[in-house]
Amino acid sequence: MSIGTLNEGPLHQALKSLYTGVDAVQEVSVGSYVADVRGADDVLYEIQTGGFASLKKKLVALIEHHRVVLVHPIAQVKYIVKLPVCEDDEATRRRSPKRGSIADIVSELVSIPRLLNHPNFELEVVLIEEDEFRVFEPDKVRGRRGWRVVQRRLVEVLERHRFCSAADLFCLVPGELPETFTTGDLAEAMQQPRWIAQKLAYCLREAGEITLCGKEGNALCYTMSKKGQG
Repeated sequence: MSIGTLNEGPLHQALKSLYTGVDAVQEVSVGSYVADVRGADDVLYEIQTGGFASLKKKLVALIEHHRVVLVHPIAQVKYIVKLPVCEDDEATRRRSPKRGSIADIVSELVSIPRLLNHPNFELEVVLIEEDEFRVFEPDKVRGRRGWRVVQRRLVEVLERHRFCSAADLFCLVPGELPETFTTGDLAEAMQQPRWIAQKLAYCLREAGEITLCGKEGNALCYTMSKKGQG
């Protein structure tokens, strides 16, 4: 086992295998970093099941000389598996009422919004069904009533969405926007909570797709930049 695989979980391993096609290679040294997969087309695939902030420095280094696709899973369907507390108990499995969506990606993109317009960078969001395994450790966990997440496992890939530039983020906004809009308008057009719209607005603004143009009461107002209109 290589150093790069020591801390991998089953979900990360399953997704890495998904992107390892014919003539692809796993765990490839690139400068001072190790890329998850190098495809036959020499594209590097980085699998990130957690947040993007810790990966920013690595991505910036890789895209200097390589095309990079960052792959991130979102659990559209999740089953919570609680492992036995006692030897005589059995594991339980129930479907979580929470349902992830493609729009959830903006919560991670706030760490790297400007990378979306780099010619060597693309993002692929994979909507999945997953099993989330938990163990009862009340001494270590304050939330979840003492249950700690220890593992995520891929059950099924449901959809894949590729973002090739910041402009592609507008696919998260199926509704119409007025010429000048607030994050409230954006939330309505997205059919999402306002906090998600605020994160999307930040990403689009940092990437140069929208421009701050004033205020409406306490709410910031935005308009499409010339770049975004084009």
